Formats: sequence, C-alpha cells, structure tokens
Amino acid sequence: MAVTAQMVKELREMTGAGMMDCKKVLVEADGDMDKAVDLLREKGLAKAAKKAGRVAAEGLVKFAFSGDAKKAAIIEVNSETDFVAKNDEFVEFVSKLADMALETADDSLENFMALSYDNEGTVQDALNNKIAKIGENMNVRRFHKMEAPGCVYVGYSHGGGKIGVVVGLETEASAEEVAVVGKDVAMQVASMNPQFVDETAISEEHLEHEKNILVQQALAEGKPADIVDKMVMGRLKKELKETCLVEQKFVKNGDLSVKQYVDEVAKQIGKSIKVVSMVRFEVGEGIEKKEEDFAAEVAAQLGN
Repeated sequence: MAVTAQMVKELREMTGAGMMDCKKVLVEADGDMDKAVDLLREKGLAKAAKKAGRVAAEGLVKFAFSGDAKKAAIIEVNSETDFVAKNDEFVEFVSKLADMALETADDSLENFMALSYDNEGTVQDALNNKIAKIGENMNVRRFHKMEAPGCVYVGYSHGGGKIGVVVGLETEASAEEVAVVGKDVAMQVASMNPQFVDETAISEEHLEHEKNILVQQALAEGKPADIVDKMVMGRLKKELKETCLVEQKFVKNGDLSVKQYVDEVAKQIGKSIKVVSMVRFEVGEGIEKKEEDFAAEVAAQLGN
C-alpha cells in the first residue's frame, strides 16, 4: 500500500513522533496505521510523544568556552523534575550540547536539533532516546552564542545550574587576568538581574515608555505639571541605576558601582576592561507550570 503525506501527517499528530520516523514505520507496516503506532511504541518514539504534553519547567543551564575564552555559548535544557535535572546522564547530555552550541555556526534552534549527535542520529533523536529511557518529557529550549572582536567571556553558574550567566569583557587582558572580575560581574547579573549593560543599550522607545509611565504617576499623585518633567528625570535616573548593570551598586561592596569596581581592577592590572555584553538564563523562566490536581485527575480517569 502506498504511503501518502496525509497518512504521515495523521500518524505524526496521533503520536507526536518525527515525520521521518512516521514515514519509516508506515512503510514497514505497509500502511497499517495501528501497526505503525505499535512500531513507534516499540522503538520508544511514541512513548516520548505521550509525555510531550507534560510541562518541562525544571532542568539545567550550561555554558561552554573556547580555550582562549574568546567564544562562548550557553544553553538551557528542560526536564519535568529537579531529580532528573541532577541525573548524571542528563548533566552529561546538556554539557555535550553546550559544547556543540559553541562549535555550530548557526543560531537557529531548529537547525541545531538537526545536527548529528554521536551514533544516535540527530540531536532530536538523542533527546527522544533520553525521554524514552528516563521516562520524562525534556526539551532543548534555547541557546545563545557570543563572539565579538576584542572580547573575553566569563561565566558563573548558580544553584547547581538553575541560573547561568555569561558576560563579555572588552579588554586586552587575557582570560586568566580577568577571571575574577568577570566572575564577580557575572554573579552580579545572576543576583540582581539587570535589564541592560549600560545606558547606551537602552532604546529611545524604552526610555520614552518609562518616562510616560512616570509622568502619569506624578500627575496622579497631584504634583504640579510645571515640576513634573524635572521630577520625572530624577526618578528615571534612579530607575536606570537599578536596571543598568554598570550603574548598580556592586553586591560585594556597596560603596562602589559595578563600573567603579571594574575600573579599579583595570587600573590594578594596567589594562582597560569594559563590560559590553551579558546573557542570563534562568531555568524555566516564563514557562507556566501546571498545578497538578490529583483528585480531578482520578475523577477524570473514572469518568466522573
């Protein structure tokens, strides 16, 4: 029996398995849909699909650096439970994916999932195998590559990989010379979660948006219209100090701003250092976690 595109689409929607996997089993089953589903289950591919509806909001953030620290990559891979996120096999898998992200020339997650992974086929195939073996839904959520002329990258991991930060320092110094200051700045990003590196990174649209909000707040407080503009500028500057990394108070020494701390280190080593980029991944941020209602689940299964 000829296998049609419609049959492949139907099987894919039923099982959630990959398109090529669906086509292969349909050919093997001579177009018998039920047999094709069984084949997918036997191969562990439909098992992965059955778990695809479950929320994977735990997981791990890992980063990787080139030998000279002039290239960096950071990746987040999710699992359903924290227990699996600490599983040695899962940790090793995420570490390998971070190394692969460092070497790939493409920023597309779709293309990354299609890369070859050992003798398991693609990254997506390897992920499906892990899902079938470990018994939890997993998801390669995002990755980011960093490389810019004159930059050295330093990372900091917090909470066993719950938060990962990579900062880019524009400097003539070596990775060793900026290792401590880089880690300190990355720790600042992890704990304070700034929105921008400095004021130059803030768009005019964002500034105008924030200014309008502050104007409306001031008017609602009954402040005279003639002093609102002056008052708003003061509030805006205060807000920028809280949202810009280099303007923030340095968490290890509140007497200094982050910029002042970096400048002090630069003076000590006799080489300029400027923080120019940052990436902060927090496991599960923005993912809505389902609240499990056990009683409702049991009732549904009993048909009540």
